[in-house]
Amino acid sequence: MQEKQVADIITKQSNTNFSISFKLLPPHKREAIHTVYAFCRCTDDIVDEGGDRETKAAMLSRWTRELELGFRNESTFMLLNKLSVIAGRFNIPAVHFFDLIHGMQMDLEKTRYETFTELYEYCYKVASTVGLMCSEIFGYTKESTREYAINLGIALQLTNIVRDIASDAKRNRIYIPTEDFERFHYSQEELFASAYNVRFVDLMRFESSRARDYYAKARTKLAREDHKAFFAARIMDGIYTRVLDKIERNEFNVFHNKISISKLSKLSLTVREYFSTPPVEFIASA
Repeated sequence: MQEKQVADIITKQSNTNFSISFKLLPPHKREAIHTVYAFCRCTDDIVDEGGDRETKAAMLSRWTRELELGFRNESTFMLLNKLSVIAGRFNIPAVHFFDLIHGMQMDLEKTRYETFTELYEYCYKVASTVGLMCSEIFGYTKESTREYAINLGIALQLTNIVRDIASDAKRNRIYIPTEDFERFHYSQEELFASAYNVRFVDLMRFESSRARDYYAKARTKLAREDHKAFFAARIMDGIYTRVLDKIERNEFNVFHNKISISKLSKLSLTVREYFSTPPVEFIASA
């Protein structure tokens, strides 16, 4: 990963769902979030960009070593040296960064998940870790809010899995657990053939419901005291929940329909969440 590529990633991030939710942060927190985002994006791109498995594994190994050096301000990558400064300033545990890399390594090591327990570990490492990093930057007063970040990360990743099941299959990646395919008698071979039928809809409805359960779990853990500080996370919740809504309205036909949310809808959601007050059911303490 070259420094120019890192700069391009930081620049292009303005088009992402994440950037929509971060624009209203104070400048010092926005800068920190952008640095964390760039690290996450670079790590993900090592796995998703071209190259064989061995090359990607070697790149991830080097990235891990450079991260270790970065925490001593000795990395050849300015991004990683800056990341260590951000981590120190906001007390972000280093384990979250290394867990994220391990989650990306899982993408190189396996293309199937037998059980939801296996999938949960993956979702935690590639998504909940990001939420935990951001939580330290947002600032929180109640320990329960960390559980909010964990559960929201799981929910967001499960939503991605539902949305991207067809495109992932084209790359020979299936994240939905094998046990769920068996439960609804829909085969992976049918998925590769883009077979849209009642069994597929039932499978997808189950996966969508699981994601919604994690959104619900997350919302019960966001302390009232931390509601305002986490407006960016709440915006992400709203955007991705709307993605699920749209998928469900389309009867889960993700083979031929690109699911997205308009910029106007995102802007409307951003304004509403920024000025919202916490619902009465949000807990007041851990």
